[in-house]
Amino acid sequence: MRLGALEAGGTKMVCAIGDETGKIFEQISIPTVTPEETMPQLIGYFKQAKIEALGIGCFGPIDPDRCSDTYGYITSTPKLAWRNYNIVGAFREALACPVGFDTDVNGAVLGEVTFGQAKGKNCVVYVTIGTGVGAGIFIEGKLLHGMLHPEAGHVLMQKRADDPYQGKCPYHKTCLEGLAAGPAIEERWGQKAIALKDRKEVWDLEGYYIAQALSGYILTLSPEMIILGGGVMHQEQLFPIIRGYVKEMLGGYIRTKELEHMETYIVPSSLEDCQGIMGCLELAKRAAGENDCKDYKG
Repeated sequence: MRLGALEAGGTKMVCAIGDETGKIFEQISIPTVTPEETMPQLIGYFKQAKIEALGIGCFGPIDPDRCSDTYGYITSTPKLAWRNYNIVGAFREALACPVGFDTDVNGAVLGEVTFGQAKGKNCVVYVTIGTGVGAGIFIEGKLLHGMLHPEAGHVLMQKRADDPYQGKCPYHKTCLEGLAAGPAIEERWGQKAIALKDRKEVWDLEGYYIAQALSGYILTLSPEMIILGGGVMHQEQLFPIIRGYVKEMLGGYIRTKELEHMETYIVPSSLEDCQGIMGCLELAKRAAGENDCKDYKG
């Protein structure tokens, strides 16, 4: 099958053509500006590629509920130009093909469980930590949605006593995103994360907050693997710090074979930063297999 994949981010739109095996034939990036400026470029790219279906992993919040009148919309996003935008409807009308749709982080976890290191597992959490923090959750063979979709990057944190920083998130201040995303690191320490690589105190505090959130996910969801991606996690020195704090915070309460081997339990992404695009190819494949394009709300 010839499939299209769109990893729709707040800064850039990554477009790719591939197939149902996860193979990527070509890939381009288009800046995320406004729908009026960006969408014609996206539509033009996929139209000339003659795809059979399109999979979209999108920044949010979004409405992934097929029964909702606003299914396929980007909803209350801080990117005001895209607020309440019917992105699925726009592509369906222009391309006349099935469209699969989910969050960008659910797309990433789908890529990992379909093509990557999490294949065969029943419960996996994928967390991306970069400009923002988001989490995709695969549980009992399905992507988790519920009343909306996971917004686990906004779980509230208990601040460490030695941290005077007030938090960056405009909604919650001291949620995980507000304390640990890239902009929070830069505002707290006065430099971008990449320039702070050798500052041990920076990464100890960062690891503490990430571990606090992961401990909550472990106790709530009981994942078989936790995958950490995003720009901040390119700081590989974070992984042993996070694993150490998770072990300390769980306090020996849970005893499983996974927790005995933290180095294979809390891990970096495995697909060379292509997990999101590969997950979108799987979303496209699933949409084509459903063969119910007429049932999608536009």
